Amino acid sequence: MRAAAVAPNLQRALDDWAHAEAGLRDLSDRLERGDVRGEVLDEATLLAPLPRAYEWIDGSAYLNHVRLVRRARGAAPPDDLETSPLIYQGGSGRLLGAREPLGCPDVSVGLDFEGEIACIVDDVALGTSPDGAARRVRLFMLANDVTYREWAPRELQKGFGFFVSKPPTAFSPFAVTPDELGNALRGARVFLRLVCTYNGACVGDLETGDEMHFSFADLVARAATSRGLAAGTIVGSGTVSNRDAARGVACLVERRTREALSHGAPSTPYMKPGDVIRIEAFDGEGTGQRSVFGAIEQRVVAERRG
Repeated sequence: MRAAAVAPNLQRALDDWAHAEAGLRDLSDRLERGDVRGEVLDEATLLAPLPRAYEWIDGSAYLNHVRLVRRARGAAPPDDLETSPLIYQGGSGRLLGAREPLGCPDVSVGLDFEGEIACIVDDVALGTSPDGAARRVRLFMLANDVTYREWAPRELQKGFGFFVSKPPTAFSPFAVTPDELGNALRGARVFLRLVCTYNGACVGDLETGDEMHFSFADLVARAATSRGLAAGTIVGSGTVSNRDAARGVACLVERRTREALSHGAPSTPYMKPGDVIRIEAFDGEGTGQRSVFGAIEQRVVAERRG
């Protein structure tokens, strides 16, 4: 069932959310009642919920990740680590779908995946408070915020932030409204299990809520400190990370850092052509669990340039 009669795409719906939401909910209700006929959906054909966006702003709300990654590159955490969220502005002209391949220009770049939760906001006014920011969140989804780890330190040494070390980010096939999360959404944090499967083996089964130091409300408010945010802006949580090493990782740099701390040197290589990463979030327990956003599943391919 197409929703074009309500809005031709998600960005148009977000541009007029006050009206589009009612039409989309009505369509959803009719579909669930069987009043309209649905269509067979192949997730592999879906683009990102927003294939391009006005802004893609990523945070770093999991302080365990910040500390481990800073340690890996020999950098001290900032003095205000626990009081002011870290954010950066990523490229948003092309955002990858959940099944699009990950391009690897060369294994020397240190290609790494990063499993995250992200939100999409409505218009957010300049200077909006965290309480106000929480009310502007319209959707949640997953992200794979890819990084070239060997390029990042050289960029940061220049004192001008990430750019060439951050290729296009991928997003889950589905974005969901906050009410779909039910009790999993508390205090502007999402409490789910994030499972990362790398080359067929589970490398992370992480809890996404308890160790999220800064909430989505904090991250969105921080991003709106010096500018208003347009409807359709995406804000990421940063890589999900738990202090308990037994829960695994949502990125390879954390595993490599722990290996170096335990054994003197990392033993896990970064990604190479042929590798496959799957990132999926679940709620519920046992047979009652469900995949909330669908899965990001990407294969690494050699990237042609020029």
